[in-house]
Amino acid sequence: MPLILSGASGSSTLDSTTGLSIATWTTAGRPASPVTGQMGYNTSIGAIEVYTGTEWVVVGDQSGTYSVDFLVVAGGGGGGCGTNAGNVEGGGGGGAGGFRTSTQSVSSGTVITATVGAGGAAATGAGTNGASGVASSISGTGLTTISSTAGGAGSRDGVAGSSGGSGGGGGAGTGAAAGGAGTSGQGSNGGAGSGGGNAGGGGGASAVGGTGAGSCTGGAGSSSSITGSAITYAGGGGGGAANYANAGGSGGGGTGARQNTSTSVATAGTANLGGGGGGGAVGGTSAAAAGGSGVVILSVPTAKYSSTTTGSPTITTSGSNTIIKFTASGTYTA
Repeated sequence: MPLILSGASGSSTLDSTTGLSIATWTTAGRPASPVTGQMGYNTSIGAIEVYTGTEWVVVGDQSGTYSVDFLVVAGGGGGGCGTNAGNVEGGGGGGAGGFRTSTQSVSSGTVITATVGAGGAAATGAGTNGASGVASSISGTGLTTISSTAGGAGSRDGVAGSSGGSGGGGGAGTGAAAGGAGTSGQGSNGGAGSGGGNAGGGGGASAVGGTGAGSCTGGAGSSSSITGSAITYAGGGGGGAANYANAGGSGGGGTGARQNTSTSVATAGTANLGGGGGGGAVGGTSAAAAGGSGVVILSVPTAKYSSTTTGSPTITTSGSNTIIKFTASGTYTA
């Protein structure tokens, strides 16, 4: 005779011929008040899971491997600020954070660590450089680590922009400077400053920053539809200018400031788009702005989604996939 153990969450059967059959449930129908060590088969993810006392975790590698799409965007660089030594001289726009995508085969039970980089700080006043952003990455056992390089900082007048995922814009002035170099496969170079007071825009994921002799705008970012909707990330910050305000690149790049004009101030890169911050013109009301923070996004088949995360990511669905968006560092257990 088989031994049948029944409970509110289902029945488990032990039979000498057919073996052990354990309780089953879906992710939405898990036991409402589980106890530590409680185990069952989750039909939503096709795996046995056990309650640890704080969360449900998959037991072993039961369902093989499956493909996961990744988007990894680093923090954008902060804008630089020029001086006011007789002539207004703009500071370079911040470069966008590195933009990378990847599709990898992931084994069930793998802990994927998402590290989200912060945006770089703006120049602290007239005649100072901005700060580069912070890298973002994904890593885990059996995965190829994907690290996106931090956005390069925009510079003060006469100083070259910093290199990065996308390079920062070069400062304006008598010693007009080159834009920083971008990283191949992640972003573009920053624009060079001019001798006429207009600084270069920061590079974006898909386009170089404008030069001080041209538009001074930030370079355009790149679009991704990993969330189910097309969103543009990693735009460069506009350079600070003597003559006009300069737009940031599409994808969250901040606008550069105009000389001593209280109504024309630099704006920051957009949070979680990895945009560069706008460059300042002189300081005070024309101060520079900070870069935007990065983001890490995973797209996994909903049938395989384990719901085991740390760091409070935003969870949505798109078609047959579940989207896990990290705006701060955390983990997902496949």
